[in-house]
Amino acid sequence: MKKIIFTDKAPAPIGPYNQAVLVGNTLYTSGQIAINPATGTLVLDTIETETKQVMENLKAVLEAAEMTFDDVVKTSIFIMDMNDFGKINTVYGSYFNEKTAPARETVQVACLPKNVNIEITMIAIK
Repeated sequence: MKKIIFTDKAPAPIGPYNQAVLVGNTLYTSGQIAINPATGTLVLDTIETETKQVMENLKAVLEAAEMTFDDVVKTSIFIMDMNDFGKINTVYGSYFNEKTAPARETVQVACLPKNVNIEITMIAIK
């Protein structure tokens, strides 16, 4: 049976999807972009602040499912410019223990929702 996960500490869905779905002990998050949930505005100052906002949104969704970044087993990172990878990786990496970090792919894409520079999804298992 699936359980819908929602928190007001992350951006509300803007379409026919949910922030995350929990099936058994596995959590599937929707892609998060750098929307500040308190204001509804995009955080696009730098790629570092944008990545931090995305990770904070994902942290809120994980917490709503009673999970942490330690429970994440897989991430997918979609970025507009592979030249930003190093900066993104530094911020992203600060949320994980490198020895137990999840599997991951990073893909450069042609366009992302609202013309943001990064979107991240996660799968976590408790």
